[in-house]
Amino acid sequence: MTVTGSRAAPSGGPATTGPVPGRARRYVGPVTDSWDRAAQEIVDRLPGQPWGHTDVSVYETARLVSLAPWLTGHRARVRHLLASQQPDGSWGGPGGYALVPTLSAVEALLGVTPLPDATMRGLTAAHRILAATTGGTLPDTPAADLIVPALVDRINQRLRHRPGPPANDPAPDALLRLRGELDSGRLDAVRRLSAGGRPVPTKLLHAYETFAHQAAPQSRPAVAPVPAHPLAGSGTGQRAGTVGGSPAATAAWLATIDPIRTEVDSAPARHYLETVVREHHGPVPCATPVAVFERAWALTTLLRADVAMLVPPELPGSLRAALTPAGAATGAGLPPDADTTAVVLHCLALLGQPADPAVLLGFRAGDHIATWPGEDGASVTTNAHALDTLQAVGGGRRAADLDVLRRSISTWLCDQQQPDGSWQDRWHASPYYATAACALALSAAGTGARPAAAVLRAVDWVLRTQRPDGSWGCWHGTAEETAYAVRILLATTDPPSDRMLRAARRGAAHLVPSTADQGPALWHDKDLYQPITVVAAEIVAAGKLAHRARVTGVNRHA
Repeated sequence: MTVTGSRAAPSGGPATTGPVPGRARRYVGPVTDSWDRAAQEIVDRLPGQPWGHTDVSVYETARLVSLAPWLTGHRARVRHLLASQQPDGSWGGPGGYALVPTLSAVEALLGVTPLPDATMRGLTAAHRILAATTGGTLPDTPAADLIVPALVDRINQRLRHRPGPPANDPAPDALLRLRGELDSGRLDAVRRLSAGGRPVPTKLLHAYETFAHQAAPQSRPAVAPVPAHPLAGSGTGQRAGTVGGSPAATAAWLATIDPIRTEVDSAPARHYLETVVREHHGPVPCATPVAVFERAWALTTLLRADVAMLVPPELPGSLRAALTPAGAATGAGLPPDADTTAVVLHCLALLGQPADPAVLLGFRAGDHIATWPGEDGASVTTNAHALDTLQAVGGGRRAADLDVLRRSISTWLCDQQQPDGSWQDRWHASPYYATAACALALSAAGTGARPAAAVLRAVDWVLRTQRPDGSWGCWHGTAEETAYAVRILLATTDPPSDRMLRAARRGAAHLVPSTADQGPALWHDKDLYQPITVVAAEIVAAGKLAHRARVTGVNRHA
C-alpha cells in the first residue's frame, strides 16, 4: 500500500478541458449516477445563494430578540427559541457547547412579557452547565471568552431589575457566577480598548454585541457597517451594510448609535437585518453572507472527487474577485483569513485558473500559518488547506519561500497528530473533519516517510472508530462525519486495502445525496452551526468515491 501522490489533473476520472474565458469550466464525461446529478444540483444552486445556505443560530437569534425587538419577525424568533429548547432546559450541543446558546436564550427570554416558563428551566440549566464549565473545558468557539461573561453580566442585571416580581422570579442566590479560569478579564480589556476610542481589531467586530454598550460616544463613528455586497443574485443586498458579518453585531451597532443620526446613516444596517430575517423567516444565522466560503469549499470538495459537472463562469469569477492583496475573507465585515484564502486558491487551481499563492506568506507564524495575524492558538485545518494549495499551485512569486513554507507545514501537521492517529481542530467539533483535511493534504505530498506514516495512522484510527452500524461520529453517527471517514479511506492510499473498501462500503450506506440539513450542527461559530451546502458537497463527494470503488474495486482519486 502506498500513499497517493498529488496530480496536476485527475487520473482515471473524466477528461477535462482547459479554461475558456467567459465560459463554464466543463468536466467532460457522462453523468452516470445519482452522485453526479446531486453534484450538479449543488453547483446550480450556488449562484442563487448569494448569502450562503447555513442553518440558523440559537445564540444569534436570541441576540436579536434582546437587541432588536422592533425588527420584523420578532415573534417568530421567540417561537424558535421556545421550540428549540431541549428537555433538560438547555439549548445547543452537548456538554460545554450548550453554554453559549443557553445563556443567550435565557437572557433574551428574561426580557419577554409575559415571562415564558422556558426561561426558568433555562436558567436552571445555565447554572448546571456553568458549574461544570471552566476556562479549560469551554469549547474553543469564536469569542466565547467574551460572550460568556457578557451574557452572565446581562442576565444578572435582568434578574436584579425585573419589575414585579412575579411569583416565579428567581431568588437572589440564582444569580450566575463565573468560576475558575472562566472570567471577564479579556472582555474587560476589550471594553477598555473600545471605551478609550482606540481602534478595535476587525476580527472582534464579529462579536461587537459583547462590548458595544461600553464604546465611548466619540469612538462609535469608527465602527460602521460595511457593504454586504452579495456576490450574485437580484441585488437584494446591494443597499445592505453589516458590522462584523453578524446580525447580532449589526443590531448592537444600531442600538448604540447617536439617536440624532439621520435615517440615511442607519438604513444600510436596517436593510441588512431585514434581508437576513426575510431569508430565514425570522431566526438568523451567526455569520452572513458567507458565499465566498460556501462556493470555495463546496466546489473544491466536488472537484477533488472528479464528479462530472458544469461550473458556471460566475463562480470562479466571484472567487477571483474575493482575492485581495491581503487574502480572501469569508464574508463582508470579516477580516481576510488564511483558511478562506487557501481554499479559494486551491479551488481556482482545480478549475484551471490558478492565482499566485504568495499571499499565504503574509500569514506565516513560524513553522506554520495563522488563520489571521495574531491568532490565539492555531488551526490544523487552516494549515492543511494551505498545504493543499501549495502542492496544487507551483511557482509564482517567491517560489523558494513557498516551498520552504510547504515543507514546514507538512512537518508541523505531523507534529500535531494525536497519539490515537486523529487530529483535532478549532473550527469543527468533530475530529473526523480535521483528520480528513490533514490526511488528504499529507497524502498528496507523495514523498516522505513521516507524512506517509501519519496518513496510515489516521486510516487505522478511522477503521478502529467505525460504529457497529457502519457510520462514524464523535457523539453519534452522522452522514457528514461518515463522509469524512469514507474520504480518508478511499482518497489517501492507492490502492485501498480490502478492509478499507469493506469499511467504506458499509459507511456509504449512510450517505444520501441531498441539499437539505443532514444532521447536527458541528461547525464552530459563536455557537455550533451547519453550512448546509458545504456538508451536502462533502456527502456527495464521498458517495461518488464509494460508488467508484464499488465499480472498480480500486480508488483512482488523489
